Amino acid sequence: MNISPDELKMELPERQPRFVVYSYKYVHDDGRVSYPLCFIFSSPVGCKPEQQMMYAGSKNRLVQTAELTKVFEIRTTDDLTEAWLQEKLAFFR
Repeated sequence: MNISPDELKMELPERQPRFVVYSYKYVHDDGRVSYPLCFIFSSPVGCKPEQQMMYAGSKNRLVQTAELTKVFEIRTTDDLTEAWLQEKLAFFR
């Protein structure tokens, strides 16, 4: 399914943590196109501490097991925008 970061953020709960593995079409400055696999940990402010601890505690193991290299965290679903994701991915050029 083709979904934009803005559409993805509409699917995330505002008060519950979530793990998201997202393949994003990234156009580099030189015109090359890649499809990096991004791991996004959504840990909203205001979620239950027990849930936050459960997700945070299993995040590193999941990232290691799946061998994910582009790992990002958001504290509010409003942070998940196309510009934010492009800025984060620019670091990996």
